Amino acid sequence: MGWRMRFSVDAHAIGQHLTGNETYIRNLLKGFALCGENAEFVAYTSRPSARGEIPAGFAVHEVSTNPFARLGLDLPRRLRVDRPDLLHVQYTAPIFTRVPVVVTVHDISFLSHPHYFTRARAVQLNVTVRNTVKQAAAVLTPSEFSKRGIIGAYGLSDRAVHVIPNGVSSAFRPVARDTARRRVSEKYGFLAPYVLTVGDLQPRKNHIGLFRAFEGLLSENPSLPHHLVVTGKKTWYGARVHQAARDSTVADRIHFTDFVDDGDLVQLYGGCDLFAFPSFYEGFGLPILEAMACGRAVTCSDTSAMPEVADSAALLFDPYVPEQMVRAMRDLLVDHELRSRMERLGLQRAAQFSWQHTAELTLNVYHEVAGSERPVKVAARSASVSPR
Repeated sequence: MGWRMRFSVDAHAIGQHLTGNETYIRNLLKGFALCGENAEFVAYTSRPSARGEIPAGFAVHEVSTNPFARLGLDLPRRLRVDRPDLLHVQYTAPIFTRVPVVVTVHDISFLSHPHYFTRARAVQLNVTVRNTVKQAAAVLTPSEFSKRGIIGAYGLSDRAVHVIPNGVSSAFRPVARDTARRRVSEKYGFLAPYVLTVGDLQPRKNHIGLFRAFEGLLSENPSLPHHLVVTGKKTWYGARVHQAARDSTVADRIHFTDFVDDGDLVQLYGGCDLFAFPSFYEGFGLPILEAMACGRAVTCSDTSAMPEVADSAALLFDPYVPEQMVRAMRDLLVDHELRSRMERLGLQRAAQFSWQHTAELTLNVYHEVAGSERPVKVAARSASVSPR
């Protein structure tokens, strides 16, 4: 039997409520387990609870939750001991590493829109991501939109950046709306029909714009009984979002759930009449596909990567024009035939994305970087967010 490749993955995000980064790496590892790959996998985690999320047979080593200790001490030390054929990270690699690095850069909003971050965080990402990308053997990103931005920002060649779309977990599936709504009511205390939005409470998610549009929706259509449910982790910007909700003329119809796990999120998607995603900027926009996979109609922004992801299965609007947002929400809530059609289209669209497919594409890049042979099931560089 020949030498087995050993692939190491920085999985410190698992268990830390790092939303998109955590969802990505947790599901990617599970996808690897489904691929039947004849390789060793090593996951570096930062929480004891994360071990339960790592597939059986994968080695797990704990590293510090402190990024300076993790990147400066723990990971370099582990790499010297484990001697993997490569290390896969998100955004930032260890300061000193002699193994090839594969880096996933989901987007470069910290460069194009630094006001979405605290100043310290934007400066840190500017420096560390540039250093990581420049030394990386391969850069992965989930959309053509992000690929164009990365190439433009860092002067990389087209061949250096691989578009590998994210997947949708099989946990996201249609559930009966009435049943889901009852479960949501039992946990969060309201039974009214509702519009759902999902995203951390940060500037680029445009919650405040959605509140204004929701006010306009109810003002123009006073017979609508709907409430607005906001699901997402509090951040440094959260106090401002909560204040905007309290100041709204429909404050009694706006509800916050904070961060929820996938089990609760499925029920929240399943119980809504409409999923609204008014973000200004996304490198992918996974909640769009999650809502579609749950059989719910989607309306979302027409900016950045979101049109790529939604394709023709959502109603698009300009997030800077509240009137367009109002019109899209009204059309889907009032026109039941249109809503049913968009639900069907959404289910078809979401079915085109799986984490196993994402994992297969990623493994192709791993083998290319490591200089090893692997039967190519799908072409990584030709992958896009377009339907397969």
